[in-house]
Amino acid sequence: MNTNCNDTELERNALANGVRENEGGAPAPGVGAPDHYYGRRIEADRSWTVYHVFTGIPALIAGRAMTDLSRSEATDSMLSLNQATLGAE
Repeated sequence: MNTNCNDTELERNALANGVRENEGGAPAPGVGAPDHYYGRRIEADRSWTVYHVFTGIPALIAGRAMTDLSRSEATDSMLSLNQATLGAE
């Protein structure tokens, strides 16, 4: 197996294995206040969605659902939402 997988191979493997990438990460139970409320996942059509990790519902930014995104758009949106959430606490 090639140890230098590119993003496309990682995405294909995630889809094949039914893996949802949760970069936002819900904390382990009992760890205290959550640091991240939003994650990102790859969809069957290879687009990305930013979603609320506790409800699974796509996030909204300025009234737009964070669906059908590129990986970089999803990452940037997820990080921005999590930073805004932390700043509001």
